[in-house]
Amino acid sequence: MPTYVFKGRNRLNETVVGERVADNREALRQLLRREQVTLTSVKEKGREMSIPKLGSRKKVKSKELSIFTRQFSVMIDAGLPLVQCLDILSQAQENKHFQAVLNQVRQDVEEGSTLAAAMARHPNVFDHLFTNMVEAGETGGILDLILQRLSTFIEKMVKLKRDVISALIYPAAVIVMAIAAIAVIMIVVIPQFENIFIGLLGPGEQLPLPTRIVTGISSFLAGWGGLAMLLITVGTAIAVRFYYKTPGGRYKIDKLLLKLPIFGIILRKIAVARFSRTLSTLLSSGVPILQSLDITARTSGNVVIEEAITKVRMGVERGESFVEPLKATNVFPHMVAQMVGIGEQTGALDAMLGKVADFYEQEVDAAIANLLTLMEPLLIGFLGITIGSIVVAMYLPLFTLIGKLATHS
Repeated sequence: MPTYVFKGRNRLNETVVGERVADNREALRQLLRREQVTLTSVKEKGREMSIPKLGSRKKVKSKELSIFTRQFSVMIDAGLPLVQCLDILSQAQENKHFQAVLNQVRQDVEEGSTLAAAMARHPNVFDHLFTNMVEAGETGGILDLILQRLSTFIEKMVKLKRDVISALIYPAAVIVMAIAAIAVIMIVVIPQFENIFIGLLGPGEQLPLPTRIVTGISSFLAGWGGLAMLLITVGTAIAVRFYYKTPGGRYKIDKLLLKLPIFGIILRKIAVARFSRTLSTLLSSGVPILQSLDITARTSGNVVIEEAITKVRMGVERGESFVEPLKATNVFPHMVAQMVGIGEQTGALDAMLGKVADFYEQEVDAAIANLLTLMEPLLIGFLGITIGSIVVAMYLPLFTLIGKLATHS
């Protein structure tokens, strides 16, 4: 669903500005009318053209959200009024965009809105999981406990993401440096050697075949060929990005990613860990199971996983046990289905899902460590063979010339 940026007036004739997700403009108008807000202007986010200001940031990082949630829970637990908590936390924010959002949330709460409803008006900062858990905390009178669970959940997701990114930095850096080194050798160094060798060749003589291959590749890259390869690479990346934004394209790419030999296994484990952690957090916070599955599906980050969770939700809605629809998806490992089944039978589904999440987060760490162990020698070997082959190819003419000089002497 699209996100709309709107401006309106509330029952006190005060200006209200915010963002809201809705099916269309009329649905947004009806939604705001129920909140006693009269819409005055609306535009779909992302459609307008704007020049970004230097130094401004329109995104709230997960770490910032985690710190805010942890501090919020401590303040609520200490007995501070909700509006005062939001006021203190907004003033403490260095991120001006986050500060503006919190000020708007505080203003909405002051005007009689619930905290969950006020946060739901900013879906780019507070997602469905966050707002639904806050709503459950407000309803049950355990907002401080829910915020603690939310901050723990966000911290674990941040750690998981950080571990994956940290693991990929080393091989990515090695690959970039290898490509840069090979490009400099092929475009700058090889042509100089080629000119020297051509000047030393006698009539009718040719360079050795490996040398001719290397100089041919060098000439191709130094000319229009290198620029063409660069444009093709950039164009392909842009095309894939636009294709991924289409429903069919995203489904095919997500499905392909899960089937990759090594990376697919890691991505699947990450998806299982995220699914288990999210669902466990929601259920332990008192969110109904159907609503929890719906939120978990929408926050899965992979269309294939989202479709599988949606099928599980449909099965549970029909009255089936949790286990059978989970097995039928062929996405989640049998061990997950078995542990979920035990948790369902013992009435401790949230705790069992938490244990599954802990297990698969450890599995992700181990899988990434194994991947690095495998990639390091492969990358070094590739770099050594490539540069070694280039060096040998360029030394062959020298060996030939030395042999000729030795014969003449």
